[in-house]
Amino acid sequence: MNNDKSDLYARRFKQVFAYIERHLDSTLTVEQLSDVACFSRFHFHRQFSQYCGVSVSRYITLMRLKRASYRLVQPSPEKIIDIALDAGFENPESFSRAFKNTFGLTPSEFRKEPVWVDWHRHFQFPGTGNQKRMDNMDVKIIEVKPMQVAVLEHHGEPMRVTNSVATFIEWRKASGLSDYTTQGTYGVPHNDPLTTPGEEFRFDICGELSAAANGKVPANPQGVILKSLPGGRCAVVRHVGSYDCISESVYYLYRQWLPQSGEELRDFPVYFRYLQLDEELPEHAQQTDILLPLK
Repeated sequence: MNNDKSDLYARRFKQVFAYIERHLDSTLTVEQLSDVACFSRFHFHRQFSQYCGVSVSRYITLMRLKRASYRLVQPSPEKIIDIALDAGFENPESFSRAFKNTFGLTPSEFRKEPVWVDWHRHFQFPGTGNQKRMDNMDVKIIEVKPMQVAVLEHHGEPMRVTNSVATFIEWRKASGLSDYTTQGTYGVPHNDPLTTPGEEFRFDICGELSAAANGKVPANPQGVILKSLPGGRCAVVRHVGSYDCISESVYYLYRQWLPQSGEELRDFPVYFRYLQLDEELPEHAQQTDILLPLK
């Protein structure tokens, strides 16, 4: 398959994956998805399995279980029966069986102690990675003001950042010094999660302080401390979609945009500004600004 045909093939499947993500609450059929991909419905099932590594039905189930996993550990607990029904299962029992068969834990066990490291490997599909086309990404250079922020330092496996986020949200609600609905939320990865051993990974979860904080973060049981984000010039690009795929946009900035821009980097990591924190927001609609500090 030459490069042009390979790119076309990848784009068609990208459309299918996006369509599935947007319609997880609906009935999805091979006929619908083959029409989205402009493939013959007689061959689509085999094409999908060979490209993705799993069947269409298994992929859809995994995407529904993935979304259910996030909902199980949200700070505002939902009833498991509601999560089960929204995931397309007839009752909590069938949902629990499917969840345990996939992840080795029941939904209740996962809610108490999420095992993100093992969880993550279930969503490594050979045909879905690195398919995002970066040609039309709109990179801007902006001036960022310095700010003091409350920070919870995460140390350890990248997939456990979600657990630390829950702890940080707990502090925000208890302290009243950083309201996530009005003050900005940031993330600062100090390492590349794809190349750093899990026990060495560091990630700062940051919240802009309100005026009531008066530039201070009192001692607290969650371990939140005071730090600052530096001001200065930054290249910024908006990532739309799941946080799981944000590394593709980051790599675009480093590998494609930066060498062609003539810009030089400041001594501070790339960091994220989370624009929408609605728990009900589907993954494909999530928006995050990626900021690359420049001299």
